[in-house]
Formats: sequence, structure tokens, C-alpha cells
Amino acid sequence: MRLIPSAILATGLAATAIHAAEAKPHLREHAEINRGLTIIAISDMIRKKCDGIEPRLFRAYGFMRELKQIANDAGYSDDEIEAYVTDKAEKTRVEDAARAWLSGQGVALDEEQGYCRVGRAEIERKSQVGVLLRAR
Repeated sequence: MRLIPSAILATGLAATAIHAAEAKPHLREHAEINRGLTIIAISDMIRKKCDGIEPRLFRAYGFMRELKQIANDAGYSDDEIEAYVTDKAEKTRVEDAARAWLSGQGVALDEEQGYCRVGRAEIERKSQVGVLLRAR
């Protein structure tokens, strides 16, 4: 008779292990969230480096709320999201991705001119980066 409780316990432990293995991945692995955070970082870098471009704050805020909703819909709590976006290592990783994208667009990271050129092109294209910015 002792085998039955042991079997039930073993089954429960196995189910718990399987559930843990199926747990949601870290937010850094969510492609849409990371793409969105990289877009925000690119826009922020452009507006900081180019005096002729400013942010569209309401649009940026709306875009951030959309990303948060996507994360919530994927099962992430507000605390998990906050911890992720305030983590210094994750912020550095996203900023590095933004710099890589800008470099890929021909921007010399120490020169304002390239940021302005790319920023204006993105605004004109009405890309996601561009809709977060406005030319002065």
C-alpha cells in the first residue's frame, strides 16, 4: 500500500518538473518585445544626438503601453516587466542592438550628421522609429 502514495508523489513531482520546463521564457527572448525596445532606444538615441529632431512623447508613450500589453498578454506580470526594463544589463544589451542598427545604417556614432540623416529618413518613411520622432 505504500507504493500507491509514492507513485502519486512521483507523478506529481514529474508533472511539476514538466510544468517548470514549459514555463515562459525570459522576456529577453520575446522577439516582438525586444524589437520594440530596440526601436525605442534607436529613436531615443537619434533625438538625443540630433538637435533638429525631437521626440513625439505621446506616440512613444502609447508604443510603450502597447509593448507592455503584449508582455502582459504573454503572461508576464507588471513586476516582471518592470524588473526587465530596469535591469542594467538588459538595458545595455538593447542599447547595443540599437547602436548596431544605427551603424548598419551608416551612422558614425560620434557624429550628429548621421543621426539626423537617418532620423529624417525614418520620419519620411513613417517607419516605427520615424513615427516616434518629429523634425523641428
